Amino acid sequence: MPLPSLPTPSEHARHWDLDPTVVFLNHGSFGACPRVVLQRQRELRAEMEREPVRFMHRELDGRLDVARAALAAFVGSDPDDLAFVANATTGVNTVLRSLAFAPGDELLTTDHEYNACRNALDFVAARSGAKVVVASIPFPLQSELQTIDAVLAKVTAKTKLLLIDHVTSSTGLVLPIAPIVAALRARGVETLVDGAHAPGMLPLDLRALGAAYYAGNLHKWLCTPKGSALLYVRRDRQADIRPLAISHGANSARTDRSRFRLEFDFAGTDDFTPFLCVPTALEFLGGLLPGGVPALMQHNRAMALRARALLCAAVGSAPAAPESMIAGLASVALPASAAPVVPPLGLDPLQVRLYEDWRIEVPVMRWTQPAVRALRVSPQAYHSEAQYRYLATALGALATARVG
Repeated sequence: MPLPSLPTPSEHARHWDLDPTVVFLNHGSFGACPRVVLQRQRELRAEMEREPVRFMHRELDGRLDVARAALAAFVGSDPDDLAFVANATTGVNTVLRSLAFAPGDELLTTDHEYNACRNALDFVAARSGAKVVVASIPFPLQSELQTIDAVLAKVTAKTKLLLIDHVTSSTGLVLPIAPIVAALRARGVETLVDGAHAPGMLPLDLRALGAAYYAGNLHKWLCTPKGSALLYVRRDRQADIRPLAISHGANSARTDRSRFRLEFDFAGTDDFTPFLCVPTALEFLGGLLPGGVPALMQHNRAMALRARALLCAAVGSAPAAPESMIAGLASVALPASAAPVVPPLGLDPLQVRLYEDWRIEVPVMRWTQPAVRALRVSPQAYHSEAQYRYLATALGALATARVG
């Protein structure tokens, strides 16, 4: 079929280098870095290569301090409780592989947990003889209380840790983690929050939340370069948490910094520029809309809700969750299908046709079992409502043609 005329993105798209021949509606998977942030990274890399020793040995500590202070103010944390890591999965692995578990211990999670982090949980459980216990959260669902009840019903005297998404990847739900964290702490159980999507999508106050551990990507909703994420560890738990790579900080004689900072800030030669771009990214996002980043969060949520309504109408499904559980991600339930995914990327046939026939990049997720499918949207400032109307038109046309 001839390629349809593509819709115009938002005026803010001029700040990104996205392919104009693709309707890119998948910010949620890897983010997209604005030109000004990439330019800052190029400048930092040029400085590093002009004099690597000065950059790494004489200046890196101070540069990381500046970036961490800006990030800490944004997420509601003391800077000394934050470490920079490559991505949220690395942060989750760091915590899980630092903690000691024993046969009979129970590690609690939900059936919405991100696959990579669930694999890490299964790995440490198998290594230690612990048991993974899964709380089943329905999808679609009617209320936050269903999530709270499902998790608390699985807590026992043997529960040692909860691993839970803040925003679920496949189903696009904002889980009510604050009451869950508080309820588990009252029972002597700590929580590791997989907040991969949360920084920049949701207001965060990590001090107030009280979770022992929180990992969150910066390259998604904060639009930093790839390879930048945060790991928050509550002060009383930092002695137990070690980086995946043990390096110079393990026996450093320095007394000006905590062991936590010394070990995580430098584990060997690496490209630290993604972390150093955090202040630039925060400044850029803060200037996009009147009202700064809070206004941008509200804008993206409002567009996610409007897109969800358009797409539900197009495929004939009801909203899968209450509006209170939606932020910058929204998933639309699709008719169940046993159609096989396409190797080697494992893409749903509908996702393939949307890209090949309509030039739309949007994920179709398969959750829990192959028959459960959801199309996920993740609005960012560069999107326009016209792009989501175009997606709705494509879905209607493909449904008529019985594709996917």
